[in-house]
Amino acid sequence: SLGNSDNLQIGEWVLAIGNPFGLGGTVTAGIVSQKGRVIGAGPYDNFIQTDASINPGNSGGPLFNMRGEVVGINTAIIAGGQGIGFATPVNMAKDVLVQLKERGKVTRGWIGVSIQELTPDLAASFGLKETKGALVSSVAPGDPADKAGLKGGDIIVSFDGKPINELSDLPRTVASTRPGKNVELKVIRDGREKSMLITVGMRKEEEASAEEAPPEEKEAAPDKRFGLSVQPLTPEIAKKLGIAGTEGVIISSVRPDGPAAVVGLRRGDVIKEIDHKPVNNVKDYNRALAAVEKNESVLFLVMRGNNTLYVVIRPKG
Repeated sequence: SLGNSDNLQIGEWVLAIGNPFGLGGTVTAGIVSQKGRVIGAGPYDNFIQTDASINPGNSGGPLFNMRGEVVGINTAIIAGGQGIGFATPVNMAKDVLVQLKERGKVTRGWIGVSIQELTPDLAASFGLKETKGALVSSVAPGDPADKAGLKGGDIIVSFDGKPINELSDLPRTVASTRPGKNVELKVIRDGREKSMLITVGMRKEEEASAEEAPPEEKEAAPDKRFGLSVQPLTPEIAKKLGIAGTEGVIISSVRPDGPAAVVGLRRGDVIKEIDHKPVNNVKDYNRALAAVEKNESVLFLVMRGNNTLYVVIRPKG
């Protein structure tokens, strides 16, 4: 019988069954080492980590609790690791099974936002003391989040009554929500909690977009404090990068040892805001940086391809 993987406790004993290296019917024992583990396998990572021996050939086999209930499906290992195996929670499999039986395919909930981790520096720049929640870096026009009134800079802390404590909580929670369902969304905006209703949509096919570096053009004077140079975002460059409009300035070079490089900025990124102030052109960019006090951390909103992200840069004095 299928159990309830949500009820698993860290330290609880489990058994794994499979055919490691072709050795059929092998049973290994261990405990639940951790839950909700993210291993970089995709946006819906939510693995049970166990020290029950799992090897090539175990994949697809059941992970049992001590009541004989299937609580997971053995899925992955870390190459070279010992006592570290991962299983997909059976509750995720239950949802997929129902959809496959009813519709012959799997559909996932979708609201149309780009999100990023709320680091301590970002939390401080938004006037927050905690780093709980998922920071919205952009909202896709016309998608459910846009229709509900969600904005870039909002911090999502609850979705359909479920707390969103960290970045990975939101994709999993939204994906498991039935498309068409109306749910309550709680965000922190301007330091205050705000509730809104959102109708969950269906996930669209992801479109791959190749990143292209802008052609060489005359650069603006480099900023030594941040270690980067910018230039105007011309219609030609915007077209090459697949960007609608020419608002912003494009990074033309990044000094390898500078503060901008440290936080991951690179040539071809488009700066859209500085400290919540729009940057439409080089003049706006220079004015925004001129207002920054010495050694003061600065919040940048940057577009990269079709995604946007916030970064906090600490300038050199």
